[in-house]
Amino acid sequence: MEKLKSVKVIAFDADDTLWVNEPYFRVAEQQFCELMAEFMPAEKVNKELYKIEMQNMELYGYGAKAFTLSLVEAALKFSNGKVAQEKIERILSIGRYILDHPVELLDDVKELLDKLKGCYRLLVVTKGDLLEQERKLVKSGLVSYFDHIEIFSDKKEDNYKRLFDYLDIRPDEFLMVGNSLKSDILPVVSLGGKGVYVPFHTTWLHEVVEVEPSLKFYELGRVGQLAQLLDISE
Repeated sequence: MEKLKSVKVIAFDADDTLWVNEPYFRVAEQQFCELMAEFMPAEKVNKELYKIEMQNMELYGYGAKAFTLSLVEAALKFSNGKVAQEKIERILSIGRYILDHPVELLDDVKELLDKLKGCYRLLVVTKGDLLEQERKLVKSGLVSYFDHIEIFSDKKEDNYKRLFDYLDIRPDEFLMVGNSLKSDILPVVSLGGKGVYVPFHTTWLHEVVEVEPSLKFYELGRVGQLAQLLDISE
């Protein structure tokens, strides 16, 4: 607890930390497997789709639009170009749904931010498509809680270093809260900051990583428990 007394800036990841995100992609994958059933079994579809996503990541980045492009490419590849137009239209519809679904806040998020606002400098630090993430932030109704919003194309140590320099933040005063060890916690802790890991029940394979035992961070069952960790009274 003493180590958290120095915290002045708290940054939150967005997807699956403030609101639900990954389950929509998993449902989309299931629907895509059903569309591809005549060409390939579901287990192979998932494996081959993931390969295509990884190959496209440097060019397309993250988010629903990148995912939809990979779905279309995969459908053409798996079917040897024979996939029906109706199925391509269905794939595009799946992508639109991910982009346009209502934002579902996770439990305790608003209550937590109410407690933290005014006590800490609050940030959103997320990654993905700029327009997509901005749209979700507006839909969430949470924008007014945050002093700064940063949307990275990726989350690596260099991205956080630039953020620290730009906002004049000392790493030891910075706490990152997120559901991804790879993107949210390990880069910040490696730079001398603090991390609170809040696992989400569904995790994208790309975000799974092994953790060095020497790297220390906190882990909570739900984001609302952060107030107790920070020793903030009601």
